[in-house]
Amino acid sequence: MTLFYAPDIQPPRYTLNEEESRHCVRVLRLGAGDALWLTDGRGTLYTAQIIEADPKACEVEVVETVEEYGRRSYSLTMAVAPTKNIERFEWFLEKATEVGCDCFIPLDCRHSERRVIKAERELKVITSAVKQSLKAYHPDLTPMTSVAEVIRRPFEGVKLIAHCRAALVERSLLKDCVHPGEDVLILIGPEGDFSEEEIRAAVEHGFREVSLGDSRLRTETAALAAVMAVSFINQ
Repeated sequence: MTLFYAPDIQPPRYTLNEEESRHCVRVLRLGAGDALWLTDGRGTLYTAQIIEADPKACEVEVVETVEEYGRRSYSLTMAVAPTKNIERFEWFLEKATEVGCDCFIPLDCRHSERRVIKAERELKVITSAVKQSLKAYHPDLTPMTSVAEVIRRPFEGVKLIAHCRAALVERSLLKDCVHPGEDVLILIGPEGDFSEEEIRAAVEHGFREVSLGDSRLRTETAALAAVMAVSFINQ
């Protein structure tokens, strides 16, 4: 299956943009009559047939539509402080998209070593992972947001904060805090971890302190471990 991302698709006919058209015709060598698949990123998978194999404007016709393709029983929001080395954060975005994540919130924390990201570049990483892993749902990417704001936002689901400091209240393993079908929001801090004030504020707003195990993990490793844990719980 060759999947293309078409957020603005309006069946029955659709024209791939120039970049996607070139990839389709020049790289994949697809021609008139060949099949391909498209997604709007909102859960709809379209089976289409190439009508005109133009490398600048490849036109296709939708022949079948599947709603809620690959829909999961839960939603996962990962609020993660981007790493100083942006490639490590992009690695996390790619792998978390492949496993299953609905929203990424780049966190601005007291100890953050990176406070600016290039959203257009990060979205390309996410979109590429969506297509590679054959996902019909495209995760959202919010602007950089302060941890204080994320903590205060209403969230109807399980709210967790993972950190390595001494627990203020009580720390449980993440696997013991999440049940199948629950919506989950997880906070993962920067290389220097959350400050005690940030942890305290999170606890006061209903977040549970969690551990990912005995190992001390890098930010991106901890974030992916959390995504994997939630995915396994929901299998």
